[in-house]
Amino acid sequence: MATVHLRIGDLVWGKLGRYPPWPGKIVSPPKDLKKPRGKKCFFVKFFGTEDHAWIKVEQLKPYHPHKEEMIKINKGKRFQQAVDAVEEFLKKGKGKDQSTESKGRKAPAKPMKIIEEDDEDPFKGGSSDKPASSIEPISKRLKIIEEDTGSTSIQAADSTALNGSITPTDKRIGFLGLGLMGSGVVSNLLKMGHVVTVWNRTAEKCDLFIQEGARLGRTPAEVVSMCDITFSCVSDPKAARDLVLGPSGVLQGIRPGKCYVEMSTIDPETVAELSQVITSRGGRFLEAPVSGSQQLSNEGMLVILAAGDRSVYEDCSSCFQAMGKTSFFLGEVGNAARMMLILNMVQGSYMATIAEGLTLAQATGQSQQTFLDILCQGQMASSFVDQKCQNILQGNFKPDYYLKHIQKDLRLAISMGDSVNHPTPMAAAANEVYKRAKALDQSDNDMSAVYRAYIH
Repeated sequence: MATVHLRIGDLVWGKLGRYPPWPGKIVSPPKDLKKPRGKKCFFVKFFGTEDHAWIKVEQLKPYHPHKEEMIKINKGKRFQQAVDAVEEFLKKGKGKDQSTESKGRKAPAKPMKIIEEDDEDPFKGGSSDKPASSIEPISKRLKIIEEDTGSTSIQAADSTALNGSITPTDKRIGFLGLGLMGSGVVSNLLKMGHVVTVWNRTAEKCDLFIQEGARLGRTPAEVVSMCDITFSCVSDPKAARDLVLGPSGVLQGIRPGKCYVEMSTIDPETVAELSQVITSRGGRFLEAPVSGSQQLSNEGMLVILAAGDRSVYEDCSSCFQAMGKTSFFLGEVGNAARMMLILNMVQGSYMATIAEGLTLAQATGQSQQTFLDILCQGQMASSFVDQKCQNILQGNFKPDYYLKHIQKDLRLAISMGDSVNHPTPMAAAANEVYKRAKALDQSDNDMSAVYRAYIH
């Protein structure tokens, strides 16, 4: 079998899915982490992150010969930080090598063979930057908090999509809906080695994921029938209901034991209805809406709120680790929908208030940039505030979370408040501002475009 001129410790540029080439180092994987079947690849730790992943040989390039080329084609703060981390690593390594040479103890690294499926794994017994004991299912890494109500809240350990690699489930995964959130989720599932079948109402959106190794389902029913666990992430309650109950819908593919995970942000009544029809066919149901944005979805840093069948939650452990940094199990069906609407109600109201402050600063002759600088030095400082204000000041409203969706969430939260006779005056006021922004054709822009409702 042929060998390649790569070895453990080599610096490389690794291309992972849709992401640009990124600097990394070839390392040994944990003992219990198997190489993807049938692939010629190396285990790479990426600089500037805590990511580890198996990367195909054809997606790897030596670091030094391609450094200038990669720096020219890649931009961004995180990329520059990663390159800086490599340079710092090289400086430290040079000093260490000189010290080691002076003691006569430096040994040459051994070439690494590309491993085939039936070959003995040359990584076996090697060390890793991350202990193998830290790579385990969510169900074994949970902090459980018993509440007075008798319900259980479960917080998972940090995302392994961020902090390391994972052992993907051997269950077949389906995913319905490749919008802003769903696209990032599917990318991370594939990145971490899951077998994924995808479907989207606009079929062209599937093409990129097929190129990355996903399989294509022709209808939601076909995806569910082919897969053990099927996730869905669509825009609103009507879309979620149509996906399940419509022609060639999910319900037609449900069989006893099939798992269905609803990740859309919808109202608790719709969630309860979907749970009932899925379980009536012998299926297993979990709701798992996600808190975050397109950027956080791409980075595998979502917060997952789950409720329903606890065993499905545990079966989804590697999937949730791939897509999120934290997951909570909130008990019975409907609880996750309620919590998600409350969170988005707060976020939407806050965004409207920030926009109001920026426009009032301008109207009174104050510098908007200075307002932002002061805000980001105080108690309300956050990456959310900084990013959204920068969007506004730059006039960049490329969607990270659609304005029409946050307005939908506000509307559903207000309705939920009505159902329990609880006042939501702040959310109601914010909702009116978003409705004004929608009337100004801002629906498909980022939620920060609510700013335009104050200036028109």
